[in-house]
Amino acid sequence: MFRTWLAVIFLNLALQATTPQTMRLDYYHTGNASSEVFSVDRVVIEPLPWPGNPDRPIDDSNLGKYRFLLLDKSSGQIVFSRGFCSIYGEWELTAEATMMNRTFSESLRFPRPEKPVTVVLQKRGVANSFVDIWRIEIDPNGIYVQTAKPKSPGALIELQNNGDPSHKVDLLIIGDGYTATEREKFVSDAKKMMNALFSKEPYKNHRKDFNVWGLCPPSYESGISRPSTGQYKRSPLDCTYDAFGSERYILTFDNKTFRDYASFAPYDCVQILINSNTYGGGGIFGLYGTTSVDNEFAPYIFVHEFGHHFAGLADEYYTSDVAYQSSPDRPEPWELNVTANPQKPKWEAKLTRGVPLPTPWKKTEFEAMSKDYQEKRKEIRDQNLPESVMEALFRANATRETPLLGKDKYSRKIGAFEGANYEATGYYRSQTDCIMFSRNSVPFCVACQDAIRNIILFHTTKQ
Repeated sequence: MFRTWLAVIFLNLALQATTPQTMRLDYYHTGNASSEVFSVDRVVIEPLPWPGNPDRPIDDSNLGKYRFLLLDKSSGQIVFSRGFCSIYGEWELTAEATMMNRTFSESLRFPRPEKPVTVVLQKRGVANSFVDIWRIEIDPNGIYVQTAKPKSPGALIELQNNGDPSHKVDLLIIGDGYTATEREKFVSDAKKMMNALFSKEPYKNHRKDFNVWGLCPPSYESGISRPSTGQYKRSPLDCTYDAFGSERYILTFDNKTFRDYASFAPYDCVQILINSNTYGGGGIFGLYGTTSVDNEFAPYIFVHEFGHHFAGLADEYYTSDVAYQSSPDRPEPWELNVTANPQKPKWEAKLTRGVPLPTPWKKTEFEAMSKDYQEKRKEIRDQNLPESVMEALFRANATRETPLLGKDKYSRKIGAFEGANYEATGYYRSQTDCIMFSRNSVPFCVACQDAIRNIILFHTTKQ
């Protein structure tokens, strides 16, 4: 551990001499389903230098529901940009957002500019084009820029170090609901999840492009809140099940604490490990992912949710209950693994020759099977049965789904299979099965693998 700390210290000293500081704008996002407003909370300098790729300041991926730009105040030139999603962006699609206002804390991170800049926040509008929704000027030398370090979450843990963060994907794994005596459990859990991620392509082939760090702020008691069962706990990150009324959805709404803790590691992406065995997780592009680590299916959850957070992948399943309200429109999604146009999907160059579009599959049989499974799943949660009962249901369901999806006429072919993005009709995926579709121990589909590779290259490519 001492050698690890020395290595991290020397790395940080070297980075501070050559790279800009990390600046963060914390702000409040308030509104409802039809209107939103923004207000500044604070501007801070994080403890560590900017870990991002200096050769790719402009985000050309066209991913995310939102995007922010840094404009040089004197010239108006774009000097930095990033796409992202947010908790507010999901919440505004729920029924609750039609009845009330809520406020969420959000953050934008960027390399500290030398001169004043204008921050422009944009959101997708008609035809998925970005439109300006907020502008604010920031003077990096202003007297109200907070430079004091926040409270430390504890020693930084080196899980995998492949070199200079500026040309690596820096993944931070941070624990929530681990007591001080469970620190070694966290290290073991983090290594297990890390290895699960790198067992899947394209991460496996790009493992040397990743650094992986760990932080484990000590919790007063084990576990996190689960309101649907009357369980409330004040864990360090204040993660909770039942986000937006979904019993399996885990989020933290305490953005400032999360950001302050995470700032003690060089990071491009974050996965939060939940010290619990109840199935659950979540993933928001550019924000973080969550995984309940003691569940039998935790490795799958980790990889699936990291796909959302890291590469902006859409869910390809459509038979599970979700909190978001359905829309009769079927606009083309910005996510790269789903489409509303089966004749010319985003993965058109990868289509298997001769496969019809849309591509037939055993959709009716699958939906009947899934209806029975979802009813049993709901009964288990309604009766608050042991988690082992839910895990047994998942295993039994996989034994039925895997042959149905894997031995169909066009299984393993690349086409346009209807049913994706939480919708049974109007949206299509590239293959019958995928990590973003099921828990059936299958690879990522072709569309997902391409999307993930693009993000890895964005973080690592040198000029």
